[in-house]
Amino acid sequence: MNIFLQNWISFYDKTEEKWHSLKTAKVISNFVILFFFIGIVTTLLSHYQILNFKIGRFFAIELAFSVLLISEILSLVFTLTHSVADSVGKQFEIISLILLRDAFKEMGHLPLENTWNTDTLMELFPMLTDAVGAVFIFLIIGLFYKAQRHIRITNSPEEQLRFIILKKIVASILLIIFLLLCLYALIDLFWENQFQSIFNLFYTILIFTDILILIISLRYSNLYIHLFRYSSFALATVIIRLSLSAPNYYNVLLSISAGLFVLLVTNVYNMLNKSEVHT
Repeated sequence: MNIFLQNWISFYDKTEEKWHSLKTAKVISNFVILFFFIGIVTTLLSHYQILNFKIGRFFAIELAFSVLLISEILSLVFTLTHSVADSVGKQFEIISLILLRDAFKEMGHLPLENTWNTDTLMELFPMLTDAVGAVFIFLIIGLFYKAQRHIRITNSPEEQLRFIILKKIVASILLIIFLLLCLYALIDLFWENQFQSIFNLFYTILIFTDILILIISLRYSNLYIHLFRYSSFALATVIIRLSLSAPNYYNVLLSISAGLFVLLVTNVYNMLNKSEVHT
């Protein structure tokens, strides 16, 4: 390994260590609180028509959730280097939070202070399906993590180390891309006065990342059982990406279907592969 690559991997490891530290967790919490209060102030200014654009009454919660989702995506990037299965689980954690955020967003459009009628009650269904869907994803995540059997696909510690290094290189590139997307979204917010969601584009890039890791894994194992498992996880990412742009109800249906799919694949994989060698 050359000096540049060695220094880069060392920098990546230190960054990951700091990211998972208690100090960083406190900083993230402070950022979420800060943006929560910024959202409250912005909502009040919009309500009294001081600002020339209209936002929902729960914009502060949406904004806080968005900051939280960004931190979760950063955690997802670091998880890629440890376990593909854990990174898939983290993807579903993010989806469950997105569904909860969308439920608050739908609630913000309801006339809470006005007389309720049939049309208003019908508007409850998108909010309820997002909320219930998030609970189902929450259950699937728990079952998925419990079912995991991390089986090493490499034949030696040296191969395992090389595999991890390659995944760290991929994760580093993905991290840089995500930070650039965040920067672009901020610039667009200030210059165009509109917020562009970066989650859809990030999940699109994540699909290609999963496929790339699948291709890299073929260097160390071409067994059909491993190939099928990695390919299935990549397909789950595609379904998740479709759910992000799907209309109401279908987004929940696609998210739950993707969760049940990876849960089924995991249990069948465990049944067929009785190896007890853990990473």
